[in-house]
Amino acid sequence: MSLLVLLVILVVIVLVKTKLYPFTKNTNTQSSYFVTDTSTAELKRFAGGIRIPTVSNSNYSQTNFKPFDDFKTYLRQTFPLAYQTMDTATINNYGLVFHWKGKNPALKPVLFLSHYDVVPVNGYGPSSDTTKTVIFHINDKPAEPVNTVQKDWEYPPFSGAVAHGRIYGRGTIDMKCMLFGIIEASTQLISKGFQPNRDIYFAFGHDEEVSGANGAGKIAAYFQANKIEFDAVYDEGGIVAAPGIAGIGKPIALIGSSEKGFLTLKIKVKGTGGHSSMPPRNSSLVQAAEIIQQLENEQLKPDIIPPVENFLTNVGGEMSFVSQVGIANQWLLKPLLIKTLTKAPNTNALVRTTTAVTMAKGSDAENVLPTISEVTVNFRLLPGTTVADVVYHAKKICKPYQTEIDTIAAREASGISPVPSEGYDNMKRNIERLYPSAIITPYLTIAATDAYKYQSVSKNIYRFLPLEINEYEQKIIHGYNEYISIENYRRLIDYFKGMMEAE
Repeated sequence: MSLLVLLVILVVIVLVKTKLYPFTKNTNTQSSYFVTDTSTAELKRFAGGIRIPTVSNSNYSQTNFKPFDDFKTYLRQTFPLAYQTMDTATINNYGLVFHWKGKNPALKPVLFLSHYDVVPVNGYGPSSDTTKTVIFHINDKPAEPVNTVQKDWEYPPFSGAVAHGRIYGRGTIDMKCMLFGIIEASTQLISKGFQPNRDIYFAFGHDEEVSGANGAGKIAAYFQANKIEFDAVYDEGGIVAAPGIAGIGKPIALIGSSEKGFLTLKIKVKGTGGHSSMPPRNSSLVQAAEIIQQLENEQLKPDIIPPVENFLTNVGGEMSFVSQVGIANQWLLKPLLIKTLTKAPNTNALVRTTTAVTMAKGSDAENVLPTISEVTVNFRLLPGTTVADVVYHAKKICKPYQTEIDTIAAREASGISPVPSEGYDNMKRNIERLYPSAIITPYLTIAATDAYKYQSVSKNIYRFLPLEINEYEQKIIHGYNEYISIENYRRLIDYFKGMMEAE
């Protein structure tokens, strides 16, 4: 009988804690924001930047820098007012820095980031240049696409075509939209005689897609050398996820207050080689397969870190009651909550250092046993887990085998920026203005950004791109048919104007 009473008391406690848990409440259901018209000139300026194929190369010395030179010239010719008003500097030939002086030099400045390099397009090269193709239709019926490089592209990848209420091309979302949105916003404010209260800096890197070492890395070192520290740094990283994610019927504005690190290891497994007609019981490739299986089975321990805790609190009010019970009663149900989160790839990435076996190599011939087999593993580090922790984990798994482990690439996870803060609150106000029905929440950025490199000059780093993007549009970033809607571009310019006016 007493056991039953205890069980009833436990259930009551769980239900009461769920009822009283401070889930974020947002009663707005419709957006009252009015999207003002974007002029044809604004769209043409942006489209012109898309037509310059600034493709970065992981082998920096093999990068074709002519398009980068063309892009620098294009910016100066297209936005003369920004160049006349702001001090500018070029770091390492292609890193661009703008300094907009404010009224009060006693205030710490803020920094807006972007990058203008883009990832390659399969099938695109000098012999298939489509940058001269111009398709520009806003209200009338668009022309048929021409000179398409890939059948999966509705318009050529470097055409900057404006049609169907969209701007098409590589870099329209990642990340030239942010660069042009920042410069457009500042130029419009300057033309009206506006001067910010504090100094504002822009920093545009040219190799973010291939590590950012020569762009953002050098710019951050420049700021550090000149003892310039920032009250806040704003970069890409989060988005406004369209309604429907995880069954949530509202948009979710995801502000990255931290980001994961990464580690790529190449594991060389040694074994007996020879002819395949007399195979040993455990060849190097078989042993490599065993290591792969153990890496999959023995994942690093998951945890709910503060940005994810905040995320669950903010979105939990729109989730099912069962989910709310788990979030509100982690004192009792945290293991079950974590187990649930690790079942889906997108939520699993939020609560643990992930393990991804990306490459494997054995023999070069079908009838030869390899004496050395190779496995390449990419880990994405949860803040709180270090590179050394993961290397130790890999070595422990490989200990029974004859292996050699080489580090190919490594970067620690970022720090966690405070929430709230003055910079975060400024973002929140402007997001609420543009997306009144959105749930606004801190978030753990899964992918790597340039923001990490600026930790030496600011403790308040936030990653957010003010675009409402659906699941399909998320998939075309770095993929075929990349585009941004004209409405999203309009909101982006308005967002940055609001951010700058508040400074």
